[in-house]
Amino acid sequence: MAPSTPLLAVRGSEGFYMVTGPPSFTENTTLQRDFGKNCKVFAFSKDGTLFAWCNGEKVNIVNVASTELLHSFDLPKAVCLEFSPKNNVLATWQAYTTAKDGTAGMPNLQLYDVKTGKCLKSFIQKKMQNWCPCWADDESISARIVNNEVHFFENNNFDTIANKLHLQKVNDFVLSPGPQPSKVSVYVPGSKGAPSFVRLYQYPNFGGSQSALANKSFFKADKATMLWNNKATAVLVIASTEVDKTGASYYGEQTLHYIATNGESAVVQLPKNGPIYDVVWNPNSTEFCAVYGFMPAKATVFNLKCDPLFDFGTGPRNAAYYSSPGHILVLAGFGNLRGQMEVWDVKNYKLISKPLASDSTYFAWCPDGEHFVTATCAPRLRVGNGYKIWHYTGSVLHQCEVSPNAEIWQVSWQPFLDGTFPAKAVTYQAVPSELPSAELKVAQAYRPPALRNKPITSSKLHEEEPPQNMKPQPGNSDKPLSKMALKNQRKHEAKKAAKQEAKTDGNQESTPSPALQNVPHSTLPSVTSGDPEVDKKIKNLKKMINWKPRKLNISVPLLALPYFCFPQKLKAIEQLKDQAATGKQLEKNQVFSSLLLCEIPTQATRKTGHAQSAVKSRKQTGKIEELLIFKLQYP
Repeated sequence: MAPSTPLLAVRGSEGFYMVTGPPSFTENTTLQRDFGKNCKVFAFSKDGTLFAWCNGEKVNIVNVASTELLHSFDLPKAVCLEFSPKNNVLATWQAYTTAKDGTAGMPNLQLYDVKTGKCLKSFIQKKMQNWCPCWADDESISARIVNNEVHFFENNNFDTIANKLHLQKVNDFVLSPGPQPSKVSVYVPGSKGAPSFVRLYQYPNFGGSQSALANKSFFKADKATMLWNNKATAVLVIASTEVDKTGASYYGEQTLHYIATNGESAVVQLPKNGPIYDVVWNPNSTEFCAVYGFMPAKATVFNLKCDPLFDFGTGPRNAAYYSSPGHILVLAGFGNLRGQMEVWDVKNYKLISKPLASDSTYFAWCPDGEHFVTATCAPRLRVGNGYKIWHYTGSVLHQCEVSPNAEIWQVSWQPFLDGTFPAKAVTYQAVPSELPSAELKVAQAYRPPALRNKPITSSKLHEEEPPQNMKPQPGNSDKPLSKMALKNQRKHEAKKAAKQEAKTDGNQESTPSPALQNVPHSTLPSVTSGDPEVDKKIKNLKKMINWKPRKLNISVPLLALPYFCFPQKLKAIEQLKDQAATGKQLEKNQVFSSLLLCEIPTQATRKTGHAQSAVKSRKQTGKIEELLIFKLQYP
């Protein structure tokens, strides 16, 4: 038997009604429209067979197929509704109020038996956060947080607490999906310097320090979001802080952790810094996709070893959505972004389409895995409210825009059990549609009159990175390089040229002049000072260093040496000449010449190989015996 067509429930200022899904897109007439403007909430059951809503007077439950009214409860202030997985219990919540004299208020959380309409149990639940009890898929157990404990109930018997999990300051918990045995993940925030931690347990083994299946502790966590995969083998934990103390992000600081039921845990290494916008499991439970990093954000698919499988590059995105069969992935940028979407074939990692849903605040896949809905809802946006139904190839099949004074508050698909709609082969050809698809219009920057007749130079605030399979391959010159690749290539070539130039300069400095190389040691001019002691010292120095011209650290011909002098040394020579002319007695180690001033490295300098540093160190210690000023006499 072919599955029925999913319905789309719409709630707004014009009342509540249902629309038949593709391909008809007509208003469902079997379930009459409720024109009341006080419809506060509605909810489908997990299998889509039951539907409940509050019209401001009562909470009604109907059978979707037969439109039969099953029960009606006098709960005019109910703002939250939820069915248990097997449709046995309806949970309702309304705001908690106290009496004027300060006495405790009435219980505001009610659990009703759907078959009989009887109230099974009432609780006081002050906070809207975690208001609803969690059920296992077979409803064998259910649980809720009470102070520092997680209370467990069995077979929907809420009068008796079957088990307790006690953890000081426990903040949140999530039951695993799938069959028994059920597992539970709990989060406890850190305090007084102690780290926060997430632990995994298997019901009902809660006793002892070794009872936990896995444990992961971390700092910098004000809250944590825990995501089980469908097979209940691993949990992804998004730990976040409200404030980033480094000031790098307005959204605080987030880290992504992976915890498996076999005890393995790891920190998912994200290549780009910045906030984590969204993390979602593939329904096949073997991989997950993360959207992260400062805008333009990156999106990457990871396997169960937290190794990246595919990088989608960067783009204006902050959300990811897998289709129910898990064969198509949509990356989208909603909220404060323009509504650009990228539809990808998960198996081949090939881009299918890039539709645009401007001003969208809501996205949801249709259970058939081929269509999805985008909507602009109040109070996020109070103008331009409406919804569109798309095919994943980018075609708009149905569009609804409400009147300017009207609003849409909620849009939701009728759910179906997993496997109801088999996955179909992915197609890349756009489905025909009578409605035009929105095209992304690139706004041109303002150009002053003086530049309007000149060529436009393209400039971007951010350089976008292409997807992994669209990046140019090394050695492939057929494809044009992107701007980022060209920029990196220019940097690499400039660095290589600078390195080669520095190497060439070093070789020129270390290579002695050809004129000096051709002069034999026997033809070098002799050095005499008139003082036998000084002559002996100079002779010993020449023998020690073998008097190689390369030690002069100059690269000019020998005949040009008289003219190759630094200004400071020339000035020193002139001062020595003036002192000698006035008859002043010079030191023994000062033999001046009007032609040349040379520094001869001694044994201490020869050991280090750096004459200049050794002479400097000698100067600092007050010893100037390393500096010998001598005269070269030419034949």
